[in-house]
Amino acid sequence: MRVKCVLCDKIDKLDDQLPLAKRLRNRPIHTYMCDACYERIKERTETRKASSSFQLIVETKKESEWI
Repeated sequence: MRVKCVLCDKIDKLDDQLPLAKRLRNRPIHTYMCDACYERIKERTETRKASSSFQLIVETKKESEWI
């Protein structure tokens, strides 16, 4: 299966039997990112998390009395 990275437009080839290939084939909402882009984003995210300006917003849901 040929896949294209959403960030750098690099075209890679995946084995048809890999779980990632099956996920991409069956659910079009999933997108593919090459290893280089994935690592770059991972490093930058960890750098932002280590800084004091990063805030993770967690939404709390209130349970309804009627349920």
